[in-house]
Amino acid sequence: MPPASIILKRIIVSLLIGLVIGIGISEITFLSLKDTAREPKAIVLTIPAGTAESVARGEQPPSLPDNMVFVVGDVLIVKNQDSVDHQLGPLWIPAGASAHLQLSNEENLAYECSFQTSNYIGFDVREPLTFGTRIYGIFYAGVPLGVLIAIYSFILPLRKKEKT
Repeated sequence: MPPASIILKRIIVSLLIGLVIGIGISEITFLSLKDTAREPKAIVLTIPAGTAESVARGEQPPSLPDNMVFVVGDVLIVKNQDSVDHQLGPLWIPAGASAHLQLSNEENLAYECSFQTSNYIGFDVREPLTFGTRIYGIFYAGVPLGVLIAIYSFILPLRKKEKT
């Protein structure tokens, strides 16, 4: 049985290796979710003039996205510059007017939408990715991985080669 200091050193090194791998996993994930690493804000979606005619011809208006990603607390402001009234889910936006939608829950939404050729628009509302969330992700991945590495290091111990 190895002395306690060697066991403690092996556990600490294993946890550090797990945390380094956890940092890598967390930061790669962060880069893919960077659009939600911000504070809630007002986002303006403008329906350009001539949109109703474009949709009637089956053409997607170039400035309107098919799907959008928001964070909890965002406010979507829809400005209608078209000469026709439009609908976006619960919002009725008269020609030349605007309306707003408070996004207060984490959810995936699909709304009926009169200014999309598909007649719907999808929204993803996500929790904002904060520094605390990133630290939590590092420990959530790193500590269990470090414990597994430590367990395996005792099951499959490294042996020094004997000189012959």
